[in-house]
Amino acid sequence: ERVPHRSWDTWRDEGRRPVTPRAGFFSPQGDAACDGKGGPGAAVPGAAPAGSQDPPSVRLWSDYLNVPLHPRSLHVIRQYLHDGDCGCLEAFAQGESLLQDPACVEELEDRLHFFVEECDYLQGFQVLCDLHNGFSGVGAKVTELLHDEYSGKGILSWGLTPATSNIPKVGLFFPPLQDAQSNFYRLLNTALGIVHLSQHSSLFCPLSLSGGLGIR
Repeated sequence: ERVPHRSWDTWRDEGRRPVTPRAGFFSPQGDAACDGKGGPGAAVPGAAPAGSQDPPSVRLWSDYLNVPLHPRSLHVIRQYLHDGDCGCLEAFAQGESLLQDPACVEELEDRLHFFVEECDYLQGFQVLCDLHNGFSGVGAKVTELLHDEYSGKGILSWGLTPATSNIPKVGLFFPPLQDAQSNFYRLLNTALGIVHLSQHSSLFCPLSLSGGLGIR
């Protein structure tokens, strides 16, 4: 039975301090993981109610979220939308440019230092990011920052790509056919992501349910 998501505010209202992962997330607008204020949402829209026999609707990473997030874990990228025909984070250079903005870098460093200071013995970092879209550029700049600031720590990076589906675009899958520009972006993003993530990581692992990282 799926456990309903409990937010940070729910735990706080019950007078308890929740145990949260030491994790940071970059998330575009429209992601179910955040509320209108940019903080962790009170519930996961895709989750089935407790005791329900209906399978949950899975569209976003937050649909798997069964632990509360610390209020400083989630950073909303307000320049881009989660989904739609335009305004999405499509290209490597778009993601890379986000972390060339001094204000964004300062925000990331503040959040990073907050979690690092909680560690008794910091061993390293894990970075998970999409390879096929603009988040490959975000991941590349994050690993570069970690490599520069924590050169003695290990960095394990995971490059993720969706599988190819035989049905129209749904959630975590590529559609069987895409226009030439989308295919070009996907190929270029994946190639650039692999090169840059490998350069600044102790170990880089591409990960996909598709044999060719979603590239045809």
